[in-house]
Amino acid sequence: MSVNVYKPHVLVVPEDDADRDIANGFLLDPSLKPRNIQVLPRVGGWGKVLGSFLEDHVAGLRRYPNRYLVLLIDFDDHVEERTAKFKAHIPLDLVDRVFLLGTSSEPEPLKKQYGDSLENIGKALAAECCADETRNSALESSAFVA
Repeated sequence: MSVNVYKPHVLVVPEDDADRDIANGFLLDPSLKPRNIQVLPRVGGWGKVLGSFLEDHVAGLRRYPNRYLVLLIDFDDHVEERTAKFKAHIPLDLVDRVFLLGTSSEPEPLKKQYGDSLENIGKALAAECCADETRNSALESSAFVA
């Protein structure tokens, strides 16, 4: 299902299948409007997420002012360096609509830590994020709050 580009919406660019599973689980929360969020296919590495952002998404963000972008990566224990690298490449006119999220190392150990699937972990994250009514109404109206 694709989003309506003329209404507030979010595109999620996941690094790998594990990140995509978490994002898809997030979408299972009943308080979210799934037509406002689209999880794109995995791109295969944090560097490719950055490349995809620059090559495939900057123009779309500028064309569609109601678009928000979540770059979902594994920081692989390099949080500060990767955050700085991404921030250096996000144009100033888009900085309020691009969000960099991810695990500090890799998402796969979360399955063992929580004894659940990555999709269910994503669903639990959404439930926690959407528990606050202020955030919930913002999610419904503008598709995403970070």
